[in-house]
Amino acid sequence: MIRFAIDARLNAYRQGGIAHYTQSLVRAMVPLLADEEELLVLEHVRAHMPLVNGLRRSRLLTPPHHRFEQLSLPVEVWLRRPMLLHSPDFIPPLVHSWRTVITIHDLAFLYFPEILDRAARRYYSRIYQAVAGADAIIAVSQATRDDIVERLGVPPERVSVIYEAADDDFRPLTIPAGTTRIIDGQTLIADTFLLFVSTIEPRKNIPTVLQALRICCDRRPSAGYRLVLAGARGWLDEPILAQIGELGLSDRVIRIGFVGREDLRWLYAACRIYLNPSRYEGFGLPALEALACGAPAIVSDTSSLPEVVGDAAWLAPPLDPLTWADLIEQLWHDEAARSDLSRRGPRQAARFSWQTTAQQTLALYRRCIRHHE
Repeated sequence: MIRFAIDARLNAYRQGGIAHYTQSLVRAMVPLLADEEELLVLEHVRAHMPLVNGLRRSRLLTPPHHRFEQLSLPVEVWLRRPMLLHSPDFIPPLVHSWRTVITIHDLAFLYFPEILDRAARRYYSRIYQAVAGADAIIAVSQATRDDIVERLGVPPERVSVIYEAADDDFRPLTIPAGTTRIIDGQTLIADTFLLFVSTIEPRKNIPTVLQALRICCDRRPSAGYRLVLAGARGWLDEPILAQIGELGLSDRVIRIGFVGREDLRWLYAACRIYLNPSRYEGFGLPALEALACGAPAIVSDTSSLPEVVGDAAWLAPPLDPLTWADLIEQLWHDEAARSDLSRRGPRQAARFSWQTTAQQTLALYRRCIRHHE
């Protein structure tokens, strides 16, 4: 029996991001396993529900990112006897007797070191050892692969680009203009708001959109521009949220927190324009989800975002509020352009699928095993 293991301990602690990637990948991989292959999901003891039903799971004591992780985790994994361990959270056990695959989602911790606290600096400082000892490295976009080659000095042939995808339930919905929905205590009206979806933190570059909104409102006070900020509060969010009042936008910005899946689908499908002004994304999953739901979109022309959205969104420099204002104003008042983007979005999103992600990841596992037989 060939036993692959995947480290899913982070899923007991966090939602979104890497946790979502791990769960979606595992779920898509299950039907692709050969008879002689087994996928063992390594979860933390605090995970009450299995990551994916029907798979063998093993519960570990070592918490993710713990300062003694590199001492205890290798022992716990060794006791499970995998032939290969996939670490979706960047850093694997550095001492090991099995094949090692790691996924690098982005290098934000190198480009924006100020986002790290002491514990995070300790954890991500091991990235150079991780890439040196890995049998295979997965990058979730070509842009991230380029970053890995440039910033970490990894030969290009050692890095495989395997894209993420939007889940199948993100798809166009028919929501008539004027339809209302109450989310987090706020009444929202379809086709009357701009939408931002992500954690409220500096890297997401919300100030550019707020400044652009101020410009738009000054130009056309009666146009009815509104911005919905949907996402959990994050690192250094207070100055960002304070800017709403400083710019006189308190009556133009609707703040809602982390939203569930059904509400998120509604937001994507009901917004007039989706905005992603991020300064840096390793993949940019919310942008792809928005396209899958048919949202007309404007996104930053940086990092992986142009690669992900293709010709299905408009692009703007992330630090140029005036250009963002021009594009928002143009698209807000151009129904034909919005309809064109709404048609392009689902087609672009369909180029990515978790089935393809799982097929390519499993093929990488098998190559690693064959290479060392």
